[in-house]
Amino acid sequence: MSLHAKGLILGKDITELNLPKLCAISFPNGKDDLMNFEVSIRPDEGYYLGGTFLFSFQVSPIYPHEAPKVKCKTKVYHPNIDLEGNVCLNILREDWKPVLNINTVIYGLYHLFTEPNHEDPLNHDAAAVLRDTPKTFGAHVRRAMTGGYVGQTFFPRCM
Repeated sequence: MSLHAKGLILGKDITELNLPKLCAISFPNGKDDLMNFEVSIRPDEGYYLGGTFLFSFQVSPIYPHEAPKVKCKTKVYHPNIDLEGNVCLNILREDWKPVLNINTVIYGLYHLFTEPNHEDPLNHDAAAVLRDTPKTFGAHVRRAMTGGYVGQTFFPRCM
C-alpha cells in the first residue's frame, strides 16, 4: 500500500473519530501532519475527575499494521502511566490488531482514567496504594492533580 493510501486510512480514522465528549484532538504541526497529533482527555468520573491529560500520538508509516506510539505529556500519579509518560495499555502492545484504530486507542486511554488497573502497573507504588488503600490513592491523585508532592515526586497542576 502506498504512503498516500496509508495517509488516507489514517485521515479517514481521524475524520471519523467518535470521541468521548470530554476528549479533543489537536495537530501541533498543522493538519498536513496527520502522523503526529495530541489528544486531551478530561475524565468526567472517577479519581481523575476534573483533570486534563495530554497524550502525544506518533503514527507509524505502516499503520494500521503497527500501533501508534502514545506518550502521556501530563505528569500524572497513575498505576498504568509512569512518570516518563509511558502508557501501559494492552492494545498499544501485544493486543494491537489492524482492525483497531485511533478511536479504540483513545477510548482505551479514557478508560484508564475511569478504571485505573492495579494488576498491570507501570507505577508500582501507585498500583499498590490503589490496591491496598483506595481512599489514600484518591487523596494522592487529588494532591497530584492540584499541584503538589506525592512522596518525593512533584506533580504540576492539571486541573
